[in-house]
Amino acid sequence: MTPLILAIDQGTTSSRAILFDAQGDRVAFAQQEFPQHFPQNGWVEHDPDDLWQSTLHTARDVLASEGIDAQAIVGIGITNQRETTLVWDRHTGTPLYNAIVWQDRRTSEQCQTLRDAGHTGLIQEKTGLLIDPYFSATKLGWILDHVAGARDRAVRGDLLFGTVDTYLIWKLTAGRSHVTDATNASRTCLFNIHDQCWDDDLLALFDIPREMLPEVKDCADDFGQTDPDWLGLSLPIAGVAGDQQAALIGQTCFEPGMVKSTYGTGCFMIMNTGSSAQSSEHKLLTTVGYRLKGEVTYAMEGSIFIAGAAIQWLRDGLRLFSNAEETESLARQTTAGHGVYLVPAFTGLGAPHWDPQARGAIFGLTRDTGIAEIVAAGLQSVCYQTRDLQTCMNQDVGCEAQTLRVDGGMVSNNWVMQFLADILNVQVDRPTLLETTALGAAYVAGLQLGWYDSLDDIAALWQKDCSFSPQLDDDTRQRLYDGWLNAVARVKSDIAE
Repeated sequence: MTPLILAIDQGTTSSRAILFDAQGDRVAFAQQEFPQHFPQNGWVEHDPDDLWQSTLHTARDVLASEGIDAQAIVGIGITNQRETTLVWDRHTGTPLYNAIVWQDRRTSEQCQTLRDAGHTGLIQEKTGLLIDPYFSATKLGWILDHVAGARDRAVRGDLLFGTVDTYLIWKLTAGRSHVTDATNASRTCLFNIHDQCWDDDLLALFDIPREMLPEVKDCADDFGQTDPDWLGLSLPIAGVAGDQQAALIGQTCFEPGMVKSTYGTGCFMIMNTGSSAQSSEHKLLTTVGYRLKGEVTYAMEGSIFIAGAAIQWLRDGLRLFSNAEETESLARQTTAGHGVYLVPAFTGLGAPHWDPQARGAIFGLTRDTGIAEIVAAGLQSVCYQTRDLQTCMNQDVGCEAQTLRVDGGMVSNNWVMQFLADILNVQVDRPTLLETTALGAAYVAGLQLGWYDSLDDIAALWQKDCSFSPQLDDDTRQRLYDGWLNAVARVKSDIAE
């Protein structure tokens, strides 16, 4: 039997399981969507059981679909939606509340109170993050404050906190492992990225009991053994990384200055900054890129909340098309100067604005505007937001990356990729394998299991599908981008950080 690694990719709208061989080739794939819950305006939740059952179902299904013997699996790598927050009973495993999703904005007022009290500098210095509902700390505090008796139970040590990776590992190991990795920990607003530990000052500021927190491990590490009841045998969980860091690894961006951008529900651009935790002057994030053998590689990240979700809205909300694949042919019916701008601030604006109160809008509508123009504007909004991040990142690091590696569901759209190259004025490289997030999880598990001796071994496996080179002239590029900046300015609230 060819040895395989099972990569679990637990995302915002679906869970996926992919089997990879040692060459990084995909052998089998399974996916299951699960429902989103929106109990109030700006609130986004998941049923924890949906996260677990969809993960278990896809892991079992990927084996059954190709008739693969579970004995061929040598280990598991996990990647996950990052800041999403869960609390459960240590003894029974019962969740206290639904998982509060990274997109959720319910703690906006608390975040503004923290900013007004002057805590921005402390938090940014220790965590590399900004004060925003995006991160886990205020979500966790909200659960402790709004579920009866939760805070007392947490202090007694009866409750556990985790991001999705921690919760899945706890379930997979039948409660024997309460752990996370450094990349996920770095997204909580409770983890000191310089000292690589949970920070007492931050725990006091957010009023979080230390007893709730998981042990923080390297990305390639021993995270425990799965209970044999789940997949028929006990398997080592050998690698974990948050989804965007996993994509950085899957794109083999191992040299400082290399940049990848992932286009899923949101969009996330990350630059490897090496051993330097470089601060941003433009509201980008400093984060852990990966930690291997105790050595940290840092990264600078820009986070866009709505990317593929904008296309889902055009499909499901406005019903402008029935399948996302139709968007490419619709967009090709338009010209670059169609004049319509869609700002998808459905849950506020992420980097570099960090405006949780901003809301979406469409500008430039005329009597000639049709479905094609609105769809094209939705696709272009993802590229414009990437340009926002690129501009800030270049200014922060003092140099311009000439190449961008891309992945995620949207990058199969050639029209989008060409416009991205045009508006960024860089070469856009698309790999042959688009599941780079799951692949990154498999790679770190492979390092732990001895499949690879070094990152150089992994880098040699990256393969390019095609490149997109800029074709727009400078004047047109700037004119289109100026129109975008004008549209964004018109949706921003007066409380942006």
